[in-house]
Amino acid sequence: MRLIPRFTAVLSGLALALGGVVTLAPAAHATPHACFYTVLERHPEADPEVAERACLLGNEGHPEAVRACYFELRRDYVPAVIALEACRRASEEE
Repeated sequence: MRLIPRFTAVLSGLALALGGVVTLAPAAHATPHACFYTVLERHPEADPEVAERACLLGNEGHPEAVRACYFELRRDYVPAVIALEACRRASEEE
């Protein structure tokens, strides 16, 4: 095998691997977004403003913040299981 095609194949593989890492990196830091989209996907009737406010509360990470997020979502009639899962996602460390 000649050197140029081998070199091209290695560079192509490296570019694809790095592209995948760069694509995944922003998602790892989007915990309030994960909370928000969990609420809206699983309970479309939820008020987006309430969900955003609750997820930002939960993003603080301490247990009181998770409870505040949960009760905020429950006030908007989001089912308990969905609210708890979303608030836990918001509080995950970045």
